[in-house]
Amino acid sequence: MTPTILRFAATSLFVFVSGLLASAGAHEIRPAIADLYLEQGELRLEIRLNLEAIVADIEPGLANTTESVNAARYEALRAMPPEDLLAAFDKAAFANSIFAVLDGTPLPIEVVETSAGPVGDIALLRDSSVTLRADLPASGGLTVGWDAGFGPLVLRLMNEGSDYSVYLEPGMTTDMLPVDGAIQQSFGEVFFSYISVGFKHILPLGIDHVLFVIGLFLLSTRFSPLLWQISAFTVAHTITLALGLFGVVQVSAAIVEPLIALSIAYVAIENVIFSKLTRWRPALIFGFGLLHGLGFAGVLQEFGLSEGNEVAGLLGFNVGVEIGQITVVALCFLAVGIWFGRKPWYRAAITIPASLAIAIMGLYWFVERTFLA
Repeated sequence: MTPTILRFAATSLFVFVSGLLASAGAHEIRPAIADLYLEQGELRLEIRLNLEAIVADIEPGLANTTESVNAARYEALRAMPPEDLLAAFDKAAFANSIFAVLDGTPLPIEVVETSAGPVGDIALLRDSSVTLRADLPASGGLTVGWDAGFGPLVLRLMNEGSDYSVYLEPGMTTDMLPVDGAIQQSFGEVFFSYISVGFKHILPLGIDHVLFVIGLFLLSTRFSPLLWQISAFTVAHTITLALGLFGVVQVSAAIVEPLIALSIAYVAIENVIFSKLTRWRPALIFGFGLLHGLGFAGVLQEFGLSEGNEVAGLLGFNVGVEIGQITVVALCFLAVGIWFGRKPWYRAAITIPASLAIAIMGLYWFVERTFLA
């Protein structure tokens, strides 16, 4: 294969991948969050979810809704007024897809309340909620979950004295929950549960963080300088992830998210301007890591780790994020770094085109998050 063909193939690969990642960002799929209340005589389940994805029957396991065969239906639902969206929602079918099993016997459960937010930027998720209830005997062991077709679910037991929260993969159910007492989780149970949450926040959900890491890789195909940047980024986002989760530092997502987009654009633009790692780049990467850590903290705060589980959840989530970042770097090396990283045409054919694509996406996200949110 001639250098020209290699150059074309490598360039096409990175531009194509960058384009796919960019198109995914505005239509990402996120897990629903369910609060479970076991009160005297009643089970109450309040679920915050992407209702359009449920109604449009978006398949689980996709990185974004545009990959679905039902993408057109989903987009139409995004533009519907809340009353029309709720009218299209089949409450009975949804209730039949919720599993609440007491000592092996399913509990009859029904939808008692629904709500949907107003139409805004249809590229951004709209908050909706569904509340269900069932009669609950005074004692027994309960397991809860929902249909695998609805994707992952974060479930939190809200009873006083309990600190149970779990990330359920599609089709999974909770541990056996006593309906007449509190339940506690071990450090290890929470830690390992949130590793998958952190990993999935990078792959496939964290498209902006993925592009940032690819931007670091593009200028540093040798391991040593890349290690310095990744280490600075890791230390920084770990600090603000912890500070944000425990409420020491609180910065609005309206500020953090546009700045994260700018950090992506800056790294990519610097890749185009400079052919080698600058002296100030590790310090800048550290600063950008502080921003990304605040974004990670927002995810964990939204999941609402119960009191007593914060440290285990924080550590597990952070480990998952690091595994996700290492996976991105490894995939970049396997895709182009090992084969083409030392070629004389690598910068012109791969670094600059891919960096320009990432910079354009970062700037677009900045405008979207600043003026269209």
